[in-house]
Amino acid sequence: MAAGKKRVLDEASSTPKAKKTKTDTHSKKSVEKAPKPAQPVSTLIADEIDFPRGGGTSLTPLEVKALRAEAVKEADKELFEDAAKETSTKRRRKSEAGGKSKALDKDGKKTSGIRIEHLNYKRVVVGMKILGQVVAVEPLALIVSLPNQLFAHVPITQISTQLTQVLESIDDDDMQSSDGEEEASSSRVPDLYEIFRPGQYVRAVVTAVHAPGATEVTALGRVRDEVQKASRRVELSLVPEKVNEGVAKGDLRPGFSLSAAVKSVEDHGYILDMGVPDVSGFLSFKDAQKGPFGDDKKLHVGRLLDVTVSKMSGNGRTCNVLVEERALRSASLTEVSSVSSIVPGALVQSLVTAVQPDGLILQVLGFFDGTVDQFHLPPGDPEDHYKVGQKVKARILYDISPSSPPRFALSLADHIVNYDTKSVASDDATTDLREAYPVGTILEAVKVIRVESERGLVVEVGPGVEGFVHISQVADEHVPTLSNISGAWKTGTVHRARVTGYFPLDGILQLSLRPSVLAQKFLQVADVQVGEVIKGTIKKLTDSALFVSISGNVDGVVWPNHYADIILKHPQKRFKPGGSIKCRVLVVDPERKRIALTAKKTLVESNLPIVAQLSDAQVGVVTHAVVFKTSEKSLQIEFYNNLKAIVPAREASETALSSLAAAFPVGKPVQVRITAVDPETGRITASIRQASPNYKSAITDISGVDIGDIVEGVVSDIRKDKAVVTLRPTQVTALLSLTNLANRREISVAQLRSTLKVGDKLQDLVVTSRNPEKGFVLVATKPKEKEALLQKNHLSLDTVQPGQLVGGRVLRHNRHGALIKLTNSITGILHPTDAADDYENGKPFPAVDSVLKATVLSVDKERRQLTLSTRMSRLFPSQDKPIVDREITSLSELKVGDTVRGFIKSVAEHGLFVTLGREIDARVQIKELFDDYVKDWKSRFSVNQLVKGRILSINTEKKQVEMSFRSGDLKRDNRSQLSLSDLSEGQKIDGRVKRVEDYGLFIEIEGSKLSGLCHKSELSDNKDADVTLALRSFREGDKVKAVILSIDQEKRRISFGLKPSYFEEKDFEQEDSESESEEEPAEPLGVVDEAEESDPAEDDDEESDDEAEEDVDAASDDASEDDEDAAMDVDFSMDLQKPSGSTAAASASTPEETLNLENGFQWSATQPGEDVDMESDEDSEDEQAESKKKKKKRKEIELDLTADMHTKVPESNADFERLLLGSPNSSYLWIQYMSFQLQISEIDKAREIAKRALKTINFREEQEKLNVWIALLNLENVYGTDESLESTFKDAARHNDSKTVHLRMAEIFEQSDKPEKAEEQFKRTVKKFSQSSKVWTLFAEHYLKRGMLEEARKLLPRSMQSLEKHKHLKTICKFAQLEYKLGDPERGKTIFEGIVDSHPKRWDMWSIYVDMEAGQGDIMSVRNLFNRVLALKMTSHKAKSFFKKWLELERKLGDEEGQADVKAKAIEWTQRAAGTSES
Repeated sequence: MAAGKKRVLDEASSTPKAKKTKTDTHSKKSVEKAPKPAQPVSTLIADEIDFPRGGGTSLTPLEVKALRAEAVKEADKELFEDAAKETSTKRRRKSEAGGKSKALDKDGKKTSGIRIEHLNYKRVVVGMKILGQVVAVEPLALIVSLPNQLFAHVPITQISTQLTQVLESIDDDDMQSSDGEEEASSSRVPDLYEIFRPGQYVRAVVTAVHAPGATEVTALGRVRDEVQKASRRVELSLVPEKVNEGVAKGDLRPGFSLSAAVKSVEDHGYILDMGVPDVSGFLSFKDAQKGPFGDDKKLHVGRLLDVTVSKMSGNGRTCNVLVEERALRSASLTEVSSVSSIVPGALVQSLVTAVQPDGLILQVLGFFDGTVDQFHLPPGDPEDHYKVGQKVKARILYDISPSSPPRFALSLADHIVNYDTKSVASDDATTDLREAYPVGTILEAVKVIRVESERGLVVEVGPGVEGFVHISQVADEHVPTLSNISGAWKTGTVHRARVTGYFPLDGILQLSLRPSVLAQKFLQVADVQVGEVIKGTIKKLTDSALFVSISGNVDGVVWPNHYADIILKHPQKRFKPGGSIKCRVLVVDPERKRIALTAKKTLVESNLPIVAQLSDAQVGVVTHAVVFKTSEKSLQIEFYNNLKAIVPAREASETALSSLAAAFPVGKPVQVRITAVDPETGRITASIRQASPNYKSAITDISGVDIGDIVEGVVSDIRKDKAVVTLRPTQVTALLSLTNLANRREISVAQLRSTLKVGDKLQDLVVTSRNPEKGFVLVATKPKEKEALLQKNHLSLDTVQPGQLVGGRVLRHNRHGALIKLTNSITGILHPTDAADDYENGKPFPAVDSVLKATVLSVDKERRQLTLSTRMSRLFPSQDKPIVDREITSLSELKVGDTVRGFIKSVAEHGLFVTLGREIDARVQIKELFDDYVKDWKSRFSVNQLVKGRILSINTEKKQVEMSFRSGDLKRDNRSQLSLSDLSEGQKIDGRVKRVEDYGLFIEIEGSKLSGLCHKSELSDNKDADVTLALRSFREGDKVKAVILSIDQEKRRISFGLKPSYFEEKDFEQEDSESESEEEPAEPLGVVDEAEESDPAEDDDEESDDEAEEDVDAASDDASEDDEDAAMDVDFSMDLQKPSGSTAAASASTPEETLNLENGFQWSATQPGEDVDMESDEDSEDEQAESKKKKKKRKEIELDLTADMHTKVPESNADFERLLLGSPNSSYLWIQYMSFQLQISEIDKAREIAKRALKTINFREEQEKLNVWIALLNLENVYGTDESLESTFKDAARHNDSKTVHLRMAEIFEQSDKPEKAEEQFKRTVKKFSQSSKVWTLFAEHYLKRGMLEEARKLLPRSMQSLEKHKHLKTICKFAQLEYKLGDPERGKTIFEGIVDSHPKRWDMWSIYVDMEAGQGDIMSVRNLFNRVLALKMTSHKAKSFFKKWLELERKLGDEEGQADVKAKAIEWTQRAAGTSES
């Protein structure tokens, strides 16, 4: 009954009219029986004698407003008194009757007389301190969420006293002009959105409560939604003096949290206004940086802060504060000296004194009473979660005023206790409540868990998510009361609901069960789509606009120039309030919650495309627009969503116009064709002339056909080598090659001419090219379907056996070898050591997309993978062919001293890893790479390079093999033993130029570490010769023959001479004979030099050949940029693939650079033991001089440690730092360091290392920097937030090649299984780099991998509009290759047919086409293509390459008969070509 009475009071106070002032006390019975309030009668107005007709009054508007406000206050006051008395009477009677058992103790004594009440607008009183959460930030006010589904607003003048003073000073012109620059900058007025953010908690005090429907609130401006409307009723203040009023100075202990405002900016920090008398706050700049201020480096005067006291000064006048969020969340109160010191938002220690079905009663801080309603408890029954006597930490929401003794309302909700926003937990992460359930979301099943008979329903939406349905939103008809045990909305019932809003502080959704709301098309402005045709109801017509109700609370406006196609003189005759109107959405502005509509018949009934954003404005699109401005030289037109374009005067009409303004008045709808779009400036140029029907006769509109479309048509004309076809039903004129049609019908062109007639119908044509500017289309006939390979259909894991021959296509290369696709579900791995019996002449790394035959070595049924081999000894074991590189399957097959060949698997900091077999790798340390010291050794080697070495050691337990590229020990020892004492004056030596200076040459003696100077005067016998010129002729590394002129043993200096008179002819003859005798027996180890065959390129005069070479070059450039692109490219030459050998292979006979001259030259010859750059084993082997034992031993220890550091995996930060000192530019090391930090969960440390790397790596090492950026992007993608990832991505794009970073970002999303983000990234990339063919093809490949075939195919026509013409053919070719690999091979074949038909001399296209067909394994199709291409006129060089390719494919896919046929045709072609040239 009490609740029923409360419902009546709510209704009574909900009308804005003045109420009758109650003078007597009503009984409880009379109040309960009154279903409606008494008719309001004002005693002030009763004295009036006459009442003006129409409900007028003789009072002024100001007097009426004042009287109404006074009457409302009187009525509310009396109603509160009645309610209080009746409530107490009812409670007393209930308790006398027994009440509830839980409110009594064992003796029957009442333990608590406290009632748990909900907060409503009636109970909100001026002076109440309350905790709120910011919902929205308006220009002049804040919208704040209060407990129990209430809202309030904070005017900008109630933020802080200092901010108000700054606002007032803006109007004072004199003060502005007299202020200095520094003062003016410090007093800049910050916008509210800079100070506050949605979701932020604020401590406030109520300053005013307005009657329902009040309109005097000016800070909010025009109300745009229900939340703003509700927030008008309560006005709050955040000013610290008001909020902290009553806080005792003695309670400002460490941990006390409260509001403060920046009063002034000092040298070391900020002076804060705490709102507490005689106390100022101080916040240091250092502590301010830890606050949640984003990018704000300086806090403005007047800024409001939430602070925690950290220390009170000795004199009690200043307290130091912190603004760190973690400190604010955890700061709690344990005791206060006065109840007025408890401010809203304080986390207090509490004791549960009673558990009731509707909440908890707490004892706060041991003295004060508090209540927690069910909205601020965790979901479920309070009795299950809490027991009497339990200690809890709760946060103060508001003080219940008036109450004596003081009482507080508190919250135990997790998001409020943690000072966070309500979020929804999911598998991946937590999502904000607003994002998880956007406004307008329809919930199919919500379960009623609590019924409040006079307020509404509490329903369960999902795990941990509740919603509130107000009683007015339960049904369309009026529902007076609800029951929890009966009726349609009793506890446990399930209903369909729709999200209409949020109550952020309570952390619940605002729902509606009303069928009318569920049926509404739009609930908010953001739901409306631009260009949508809608039917609305006219609300009102004013002089400035027409207002239309679209759906529910969503309204739209029609401006006068959009009333009709022409200007209406009397719009009121056409638009009547309440009438229906058909409109199209013109503009949607979600921020301003505004929708602009158009009622122009031309736009409403238009079937042309909607152009609402720049990406919709494609060249060639014909659409409708409206003229909004005219000038002498152009028209300015407007599409949808305020997108504008310009129409030059020459494009406005076919005929010359005297006045554009007269022909095209403002507001006139026009049909235009977009002719140009500049994405950078956003400028769009359109033409009215080209959009007219008459213009179509000049250039046909071919927008109805796209490349790849299957069409049909009628022959309209037959020309020399083309047929003109009119396509149906688009009537587009197309050209068809007679050669192509003859090939399809398998007849000659002459026969086709005799049979083909005008009017013949042609079907199964495919569009291969289109030119919108010239209005013509090229088509080709669709090729016949090929027969499927029997082998692929019958190959299965159950039937395949080791030794069986299989065929497949190379997909890509990975660390285990080549991945071969055998069937759609079965793949195979071909290790490089299983590819050939002779690595040098075989194909260890077959080209991607090449087709090969292999034998099965083993079957892995779990991974559905086969291990394959293409060794001839495996394929044809019966043939006795020599095996150069034997197959190594286990360590037992290796012996120390064996010379073997293998492929470089990886290049590490400490040496190389060489793969010798499928599971066998060998290590080559740096000291074992060369006979001489080489500083830049890494550049000599590359992954997959063929090398030869000798086995040094084998550890079978650890499965470790050590290998060496160095020559024998004898030679090494002889070289290292040469010292200064072994030389003599007059001795002739071989040397190498180490350095060239202005005064002479520094020469190093070959086979030693000794070097000396040859003065420039010792270069020539001719005294008059220009020795400077002679010096310039020498280069570092040049071999020279020199004579030792003098040796200074004390200073350890050697002088050389190079004069020709010092030498005889026999000196040089002896050298040649020695070098020849040395080279014969020694077989060099290390990199295997390969003699690559290369035919000299022949020049073609034909234009098409030049174009082909350009495209091939472009394709190879693209391929080098990305591995995925490389999968599309085809090896045009049929030569055997060879690993890239080093140009300067290391061998014993080639001396290498040995002296490090970075720190200058030393005259004294360096001792072998003193050279720290020497290999560590030299010191261990050199045991000759006893006098130098100690020095050598010390050096030996150091070098051994260094070697250990190279061979050992870094295990600590110190290890990484040590390695980075030696290789600061190695991205590999930096990324390893980051990975090491991630393994120990040091995410922030990994980020710091990445930033350090970017600063440390030399700016010239662009690739190394890019590697670190990509690693950082990967890190942010896995461990960071969307914001941090976006920020890192933008930085990476600025510092590196932007296109590369965009594509790598998309690749990262693909690899991390985020296809939607990858798609969004690709869209951004094609928008930014629309001129790049690679971007379009990668986007298409992404779609095809996801199975989105249609989306991928739509990209081709889009790319043609953006790309330059010379890139069209290459792009079409790439799309065709993608169709072969990931889409429909038949479609790819169709596109290739069109390409080779329109560009018959593009040999590269023919070659790619052949490779694609070979990949399908259809040898008949391949033979047909070769026959066609070889029938064309070409050079002998081209013909040779095609025959060579054909022969190899016949060996792989065909048979012996086919091979013989190819050879015969090659001979025939050669004879025919020779006969032609002779004639």
